[in-house]
Amino acid sequence: MSTLPFLVAVDWGTSSFRLWLMSADGTVLAEHRSHEGMSEVAASGFETVLESHLSALSVPEQIPVVICGMAGSRQGWVEAGYLDTPADIATIGENATLVPGTAREIIIVPGLAVRSLNEPDVMRGEETQLLGAYFDMPDGARYCMPGTHSKWVTMEGSVVTGFETFMTGELFSAVTGKTIVAYSTGGEGPVDARDPAFASGVRDGWTRPELTTHHLFSIRAGQLLHDTRQEENRARLSGLLIGAELAGAGLRGDEEIGLVASGALQRLYHAALSECGAQIRDIDADVAVQRGLMEAWRSHSAKTGDRKRA
Repeated sequence: MSTLPFLVAVDWGTSSFRLWLMSADGTVLAEHRSHEGMSEVAASGFETVLESHLSALSVPEQIPVVICGMAGSRQGWVEAGYLDTPADIATIGENATLVPGTAREIIIVPGLAVRSLNEPDVMRGEETQLLGAYFDMPDGARYCMPGTHSKWVTMEGSVVTGFETFMTGELFSAVTGKTIVAYSTGGEGPVDARDPAFASGVRDGWTRPELTTHHLFSIRAGQLLHDTRQEENRARLSGLLIGAELAGAGLRGDEEIGLVASGALQRLYHAALSECGAQIRDIDADVAVQRGLMEAWRSHSAKTGDRKRA
């Protein structure tokens, strides 16, 4: 196991910042996380925030940085653009954008886009996670990537042939915070993936997605008429929304799915997919993005001629 720093890998989202100092063999030597997402750094600036973390870790200036996520958006540090699907996920590093005017070499990988007129879609950050997941499951055809905006991706080999985004996490937050159902759920709060109310919600959302808005109101009615508990109501709500997502993604009960997730979301989606009969390959989301960033840097280095680092 190497202990020499080789690369700084960064996943920079809208509301979060995650940085890993990595050796050449992919070992994580140090890690920094914060809430300094894209929306929080406009005043201080991206480079200032990044360098503050690198300084805290005493990272030498010759160590390069590879970034994925919203730092490459139009409102981010430097716009990194999109690769149109179908797209070979292995080429994101070759198409990375160099951040100009910095002392150290910093690149930002592009996102992916579906340029359909009727159902356009984009992802930024998940493509790097997907690259790492692909190496873990190279024979996979479908991947589920839960989050505030969940992604369902179809692949042929390393080529992304299409994907769809579902606003499941954001809807859960909105319904528990801004609608009449909030009185019955007590706000967001944790959801127990083992709660029978979650499983029943998944089944109802998956098998009858057209009734989702009716089922949402029934949560409120259930509390008024049957005094159902807030924890139970939150679990059912989460199950309904995830089940409707699975229906929208066209999940078949006997299908193999690569589940790229960590923590509470991994537990919820694993339970939901199991409830629907899917065969699940669990892939740790943090490990996937770390490997994806490393692989993106290696392909960028190979293209630009930095053979020593490639």
